[in-house]
Amino acid sequence: MSLFTSDILDWLENTTLASNIRQSLWLYPALEIVHITGITILVGAAFMFDLRLLGFSKHLPIVGLSRHLLPWSQRGLLLIIPSGILLFITNSKTLGFDPTFWLKMTLLVIAALNVLVFHKLIFKRKVHPEIQDELPKSSRISALISIIVWISIIACGRLLAY
Repeated sequence: MSLFTSDILDWLENTTLASNIRQSLWLYPALEIVHITGITILVGAAFMFDLRLLGFSKHLPIVGLSRHLLPWSQRGLLLIIPSGILLFITNSKTLGFDPTFWLKMTLLVIAALNVLVFHKLIFKRKVHPEIQDELPKSSRISALISIIVWISIIACGRLLAY
């Protein structure tokens, strides 16, 4: 990392907000709880949908399940992003140079690209809600990628905590 990047990370960690979060008895743990709750909502919904794409619970229509679960994943993101940023700034000097942190960020980009490819190229909203198995085999590949990447992201997050 460059000296410029190091200065930015130093500045972030020394902001009043970062200091207040670190010094608060309850604020940092509360942010962790919000972050983990968001992860649970996002990944839980994504896993249920991915498992359906892999052929489990075939009695559930794919379109109906997507309409129910995927908005929950989006809501989970609303918890994860702000809490993750706030957690990052409290320890940005260390995290900014940690390869595990950058692996986690790379995996998040891969997860986002997988979602984009799935929704723009594989999953056509034109699928009739009553049809159970109309998606191509590439949907199963996308589901496997999703599960592997999210497990890896969670593992990286846990490794960063120690």
